[in-house]
Amino acid sequence: MKNILVIGATGQIGSELILRLREVYGEKQVVAGYFAPPFPENFFEQGPTVKIDATKIDQIASAVKEYNIDTIYNLAAILSVVGEQYPKLAWNVGMGALMNCLDVAKEYHCGVFTPSSIGSFGNGTPLDATPQDTIQRPNTIYGITKVAGELLSDYYMQRYGVDARSVRFPGLISNVTLPGGGTTDYAVEMYYAALKGERYVCPIKAGTYLDMMYMPDALDASIKLMEADTVRLIHHNSFNITAMSLDPETIRIAIQKHIPGFDVEYAVDPLKQCIAESWPNSMDDHCARDEWDWNPVFDIDSMTQDMIKKLSEKKMHGLL
Repeated sequence: MKNILVIGATGQIGSELILRLREVYGEKQVVAGYFAPPFPENFFEQGPTVKIDATKIDQIASAVKEYNIDTIYNLAAILSVVGEQYPKLAWNVGMGALMNCLDVAKEYHCGVFTPSSIGSFGNGTPLDATPQDTIQRPNTIYGITKVAGELLSDYYMQRYGVDARSVRFPGLISNVTLPGGGTTDYAVEMYYAALKGERYVCPIKAGTYLDMMYMPDALDASIKLMEADTVRLIHHNSFNITAMSLDPETIRIAIQKHIPGFDVEYAVDPLKQCIAESWPNSMDDHCARDEWDWNPVFDIDSMTQDMIKKLSEKKMHGLL
């Protein structure tokens, strides 16, 4: 990768990925494609930016031509819970942006990274050690767009030679950006509540296990896959990746090691619980490990220690 365009650079993943990519490749080589506020601090001073509505193919093509882009990170999406409120919007954003990126990549010979999700699984999928290749019948519009996106990306790769790659992200936990309407948001919210000295009211039942990952691992996975030797890759769209399988009680206990007074009560949200129960308890990610050496760094204890350290610093500066 030499010149990179990140579409959705102000979102939960994009706002952190843009910084990580600039660390690796240089500020001038990474273009932040944005659509609307809020903007991260110093967003417009840290490197090139361009306003892009990802549902408008001409805007993507214009940015690719202007900055001589060879790799597109397409992060445009409406997350699972919000998508159930606005299914047509979720489809138009998820699929419209992806097809536009793939068409531009076909014309200008770009690589494309578009994250999929554990939300691409659903009823009938094995819940434990979910295989790389298995039944995918999601019960959310978000998950449907992810399955369709995996298939469409493979189609463009096989039909037109577009180097399209993706991972199935688990729930992502970040100390930088707040959640944005996903089913696994509760995990991040628990840490914020603990640092504020608040009891957390959890919308997911205790004992509901879901795959999770700390954001630094997710960022490195995104870059590592795009740098991987294509000769080694058997699965392009989309790789299972995971770091830990957690339920709310596991996170509560990990936090209480540092903040003993933290407490959790449960008020189950039927929609979120239904979605969570249709997703894997744990994924088998041996294909990613075998084909491009995926290996996460953080587990629950090291993640919790770092989360509390970083959020404590935010609190000290009045940013929490």
